[in-house]
Amino acid sequence: MQYRVSPRVRVLLLPLVVGLAGCDMSLGHLTARATEEWTHTYSLSPGGEVRIVNTNGRIDVEGVDGSTVEVRAERIARGATEAAARELLPRIVIKEDSRPDRVSLETERMSGIMIGVAFEVRYHVRAPIGAAINVTNTNGAVAVTSLSGKVIAHTTNGGVTGRNLTGGVDARSTNGGVSIDMAAVGPERITVHTTNGGVTLALPQNAKADLSASCTNGGINVSALDGLEVSEKSRRHFEGRLNGGGTQVEVETTNGGIRVRSRDVANTSTETDTAERLKSR
Repeated sequence: MQYRVSPRVRVLLLPLVVGLAGCDMSLGHLTARATEEWTHTYSLSPGGEVRIVNTNGRIDVEGVDGSTVEVRAERIARGATEAAARELLPRIVIKEDSRPDRVSLETERMSGIMIGVAFEVRYHVRAPIGAAINVTNTNGAVAVTSLSGKVIAHTTNGGVTGRNLTGGVDARSTNGGVSIDMAAVGPERITVHTTNGGVTLALPQNAKADLSASCTNGGINVSALDGLEVSEKSRRHFEGRLNGGGTQVEVETTNGGIRVRSRDVANTSTETDTAERLKSR
């Protein structure tokens, strides 16, 4: 049996076909690019908060001396043509809210359907060492370095990296690895979570902590820690006290391995090395 399509139906289908072609173009052929740099400086009171919410693009925060927050944001528009990229660029808006005790920046979401274009904002921030940092990302990595205040670093699609931290930490990802290096461990809780990815946590050799580690599909490696008193261990869960116990440290992943090590010992192995792993009793 043969079916015939009326002229009226053909007219109705045409916009759909064009729309689908546009979707395909937006995914794979965005070769044109337009960029613009956005820079601002803010004063922040001691112990104040820096908050950043981003949709697409990387967030980097570095702790520095002083009481000033310096922000350099790269706004990047991509399109199938140079004209499309340039047209999109002014629509990338960064919303700012500055107070003495808080600096808040947010990449505004664009309304409507975007076909044949894409955008991202890359934040490069220098903040006071003791500032509280609260950053949230959707599609992009987060990196925080040399901070002594509380750090909250969350992303959905991307990794989280922390280096030379000394305050409380809440680092989380959904699709991406999380790697945190603690230069010191204070009284505030340290939480490192991901769903799909590996987790690495480096602690000072003299850190006093109550350590809890859990995974569903993957191994747990704590063999590089000295001074560890084990209270519970299996292939999927570990509980122990480091140097007599102290700060609550929680490490968790669903699909990926967990490695907790001393930052004071040379790191010569990787997560896939044949180092001893915890096994079921």
